[in-house]
Amino acid sequence: MARQRIRDARRWVVKIGSALLTDTRAGLDREAIRAWVDQMAALRGRGVELLMVSSGAVAEGMQRLGWRRRPSALYQLQAAAAVGQMGLVQVYESAFQRHGLHTAQVLLTHDDLRDRTRYLNARSTLRALLELGVVPVVNENDTVVTDEIRFGDNDTLAAMAANLVEADLLVILTDREGLYQRDPRHHPDAPLVSEGRAGDPALLAMAGGGGALGRGGMVTKLRAAERAARSGAATVIAGGRVPQVLERLAAGEAVGTVLWPTTGRLAARKQWLAGLPPRGRLVLDAGAVAVVTRGGRSLLPVGVTAVEGDFQRGELVSCVDPEGREVARGLANYAGREARQIAGRRSEQIEEILGYVDEPELIHRDNMVILA
Repeated sequence: MARQRIRDARRWVVKIGSALLTDTRAGLDREAIRAWVDQMAALRGRGVELLMVSSGAVAEGMQRLGWRRRPSALYQLQAAAAVGQMGLVQVYESAFQRHGLHTAQVLLTHDDLRDRTRYLNARSTLRALLELGVVPVVNENDTVVTDEIRFGDNDTLAAMAANLVEADLLVILTDREGLYQRDPRHHPDAPLVSEGRAGDPALLAMAGGGGALGRGGMVTKLRAAERAARSGAATVIAGGRVPQVLERLAAGEAVGTVLWPTTGRLAARKQWLAGLPPRGRLVLDAGAVAVVTRGGRSLLPVGVTAVEGDFQRGELVSCVDPEGREVARGLANYAGREARQIAGRRSEQIEEILGYVDEPELIHRDNMVILA
């Protein structure tokens, strides 16, 4: 019955690995890509929001350049990725267009998600694309990364994307049907692990290594599931060649290995927020206190009477009532100097005052934990 929870997931991140997308002779497997896109289009038709993380750029570039072996030099990998990214995007765009769906290419580096401002910019863009019904195709920006900032594998990138958009479900499609209790290459009778808890050390002991084209093995997939669980997302590791794998997952079938988070999405996020040190303080009027603490709504600038501190956009601030009692904490959508300018003003006035508008709220309810 637990598998039925997947049917209720409304926002999916789907990661497809290199071993499924390519081989060393033919580049991208266009027929296979179209089959996965057909399934994703069916999910979109049922109201599921989708974000894709796709490997394959380096392998496609290798094929186009006539390279038979994956290079070890970083600059050669970057060159192959630059060439291959063109083919990867073309294939996805044409496949989704057959269903009247738009795609968007999004290239990220670890620095984009380490820097709070860039993290929020990426988050806002991806959420806007999902709300517009667009399917973002995310990949690591291999053409500019260095050893210090590269994700190292697209499993990690997929987990961070799941955190970024607060996905309900991360699906990692691989050339194996899931996690086995022992390596099935050496133990053909090894049983498949149907489900477990993300972060369980016993599962890591069962994991193996990676292949020739991809950088990630089963260990990275389990680590990705653990990371995705931090924002409450469940993870499914499943065989990409299983017929109609995505639609069968959406129907609640026992396909692959599902790894459940220990806490729900909002609970996990609010636990994280509660543990951060505040960088500033917002004084709320009585109406805003009631709306935020009892109404479960976002904090608008109009309800703020004073702003203290030189915090940056995306940093945690404390919200206090007129008597100075802390009632909530949350991530500010505007820096302290900007918040002071718009405090006490209506959201419709933000663009007039600042010359632009990032969000209508000073703190969104999903980025807030109530303490009162």
